[in-house]
Amino acid sequence: MRDPFVRKEMKRAAVWFGMGGAIALVVLLIQPLLIIFGGLVFAAMLDGGVRLLGKVLPIPRVWRLVIVVVLTVIFIIGTGYLTGMQVAAQFEQLRATLMAQAMRLIEWLSSIGLMPGKADINSMIQQALGSFGKLTSWVGTAIGALTSLVMVMVIGLFIAMEPRLYEAGLQWMLPTDTRREFAITIERMAKTMRSLLAGRLLGMALEGVMTGIALAFAGVPMALVLGIITGVLAFIPNIGAIVSGLMMVAVGFSAGLHTGVLAIVIYFVIQTFDGYVVIPMVARKTVDLPPALTLSAQILTGTLFGVLGLALADPMTAMIKVALERNSERAARKDADAADDA
Repeated sequence: MRDPFVRKEMKRAAVWFGMGGAIALVVLLIQPLLIIFGGLVFAAMLDGGVRLLGKVLPIPRVWRLVIVVVLTVIFIIGTGYLTGMQVAAQFEQLRATLMAQAMRLIEWLSSIGLMPGKADINSMIQQALGSFGKLTSWVGTAIGALTSLVMVMVIGLFIAMEPRLYEAGLQWMLPTDTRREFAITIERMAKTMRSLLAGRLLGMALEGVMTGIALAFAGVPMALVLGIITGVLAFIPNIGAIVSGLMMVAVGFSAGLHTGVLAIVIYFVIQTFDGYVVIPMVARKTVDLPPALTLSAQILTGTLFGVLGLALADPMTAMIKVALERNSERAARKDADAADDA
């Protein structure tokens, strides 16, 4: 160990082993890390509401946060109370309709030779759609998901109460000479997150309301629940629109050919309006992420981390983009300083 060459190689080996251990630790702890990141996303939502409220109501931050939380709870409880029975009935009807439409589609594909024989259809449907009718067997999963959601909300609430406290705590863990740059990067990330989520919430509301109203006028069954599902799934661009569109079309054709065609027209009209009017308008004020980049990130995170990773793909991509842009700025500044010195 006194040999300098041996000590140098040991340091290199320690670095590589440390990197391997860190990667393994991240893989093992990915679900808790995603819950923490989800808490940060929720905190950004609350912080955005608090800042927006502060423009019209100059009171201490803690009281603005209380107002935002209370209004959010009242909205959720009020909406659930006013539409709860109708939504519950429509969800059950939606489940039955989707299963019936899937059965008809599989039977048609089987009749033209694109699917296995009729004897295998029931087993395939049971594997693909049986989960819709077996929610009682998912009690453990539902409890786990509810617990994760509660933890996300609690973490987000605590961070939203005192964001500077947690930011300072992170800075204390870094070398002194890097804290200023880290503070600037974190501030930009927070601003980007607030802008991204504000635009996403606006898009969700517009898409859900427009879809529900248009489907109701067209006579498509379960328009209310389809509007709610469309609005919720709009949080996940690209993939969410495809899933909600398939549901919308399936339900439309269950009421007849004319209604199904109207559902297709409504879907394409709303998606076109959303893609060419709403999204560009929101992107100019918020974060403009290329569609191919977001879709690729959703595929990767959904495959690696499941539904939670899919839902958080856009915020992750936006944060990585901010970090890379900030790193490029620092590199350009160093090159400029070196050129001036030369």
